[in-house]
Amino acid sequence: MPKTKSQSKTKHSVLGRLCRSLLSKFWALFWRGLLLLILVTVLFRFVPLPTTAFMLQSDYPVKQEWISIDKLPNHVALAMVASEDQRFPKHYGVDFAAIRNALKQYFNGNGLRGASTITQQTAKNIFLWPGQSFLRKSLEAGLALGLEALWGKKRILEVYLNVAEFGKGIYGVEAASQHYFGRSAERLTKDQAARLAVLLPSPRTRDPVNLTRYLRKRSVWVELQMRQLGSHYLAAILKN
Repeated sequence: MPKTKSQSKTKHSVLGRLCRSLLSKFWALFWRGLLLLILVTVLFRFVPLPTTAFMLQSDYPVKQEWISIDKLPNHVALAMVASEDQRFPKHYGVDFAAIRNALKQYFNGNGLRGASTITQQTAKNIFLWPGQSFLRKSLEAGLALGLEALWGKKRILEVYLNVAEFGKGIYGVEAASQHYFGRSAERLTKDQAARLAVLLPSPRTRDPVNLTRYLRKRSVWVELQMRQLGSHYLAAILKN
C-alpha cells in the first residue's frame, strides 16, 4: 500500500525532531567540553601540570620533575628557542609564514612536516596525540592561540621546558639533566643546554652524551644561534 502524504509528513517530522535533538545534544556537549578545557587551561596557568596527553600515551615509565623557569639559567630556555622556534617572542602562537612554506612543500609532494612553534608543541604535548594530520595540526593551531591568550609567553615556555620529551619516558629539562648529566637543570652549561635542544624532535633515538657527527654540528649551530640572538633575547619574557 503506497504511503499517504500524511504518513510521509509524519516520518519527515520525526526525522527532523531527531536530527534537531541530536544536534542540540552535540552543541551542548561541545560547549561544555570547551568550557571545561578553558577552566583546566586557566588552572594550569598557575599550577604545575601533573601529567600530559603524551605522558599518558608513553610506552615507557615516565620520569619527570617540575622546575620553575625562574630557577633555570636563561641559556636553557634560549637553547630551546634557538633550536626550535627563533620567532617565539614575536608570533602569537602560530607562525603563518612557516605554515605556508610547510603547505607548499606538502603540495609539492614532500609530506606534511615542520612549522610548529613552541606554543603549538606545548599544546600538542598537553592535549593531543603523536602523528601528522590536518586534523591534529588544526587542533594544535587553535589550542596554541588559546594558550597565548590565557597563559602568555613565559608560562608557555616554562611548561614546554617541563613537558617536552628528551628520551624514552624522560620529560622536562630537570629529569633530562639528571638522567644524562647527573646534575640539576639549574647547573646546566650552555653546551649541555644545546645538546639537550638537539634531541628534539627525535628524542628517543638520540643521546646528548654521545652525539652523532651530524648532531655535534647541530649542537655547535645551536650555540652559534644563541650567541647571535644574544643573552637578552628572552629578557622581556622571562622577567614577567
